Amino acid sequence: MINTQAALNLKIEMLTLATREEIDKWIAKYPADQKQSAVMAALRIVQDQNGGWLNTQLMDAIAAYLEMPPIAVYEVATFYSMYELEPIGRHKISICTNISCMLCGSEEVVAHFEKRLGIKLGETTADGKITLREVECLGACVGAPMMQIGNEYIENLTPETIDQLLAGLE
Repeated sequence: MINTQAALNLKIEMLTLATREEIDKWIAKYPADQKQSAVMAALRIVQDQNGGWLNTQLMDAIAAYLEMPPIAVYEVATFYSMYELEPIGRHKISICTNISCMLCGSEEVVAHFEKRLGIKLGETTADGKITLREVECLGACVGAPMMQIGNEYIENLTPETIDQLLAGLE
């Protein structure tokens, strides 16, 4: 039978050395006894290095590394829309549909994306290229309607800007 520390070490080894080093930079920003404060950054780092999504084993590895209960990691990962718990397309397009964006035409933006891509919100194109997501707020109300793709915000969306964006994706 594997002892508890050995089991934790096996989980932690799921994270590459580069991943652990990047997480350590975030841990260093918090008091030594508060390393779990780096959970959001750790989830993002691991997700980015896993092709854009998280599975239970990776979340368990994060929990072991940050010395926190796995359920606490799952709670964060399931609460925020920036974390994906299943594989997604190479490009994740997040469209804000909150009140400011809605008043400025996000319904038309969503309809245009769905028509152009042949998918609905929450789906991925058959070729695995694009996943289309609805998000509650991206905090850029002044540029409504807006969206995020990768780490880039694109504001003042129109059918023309959407078409240009889609044409430029690999």
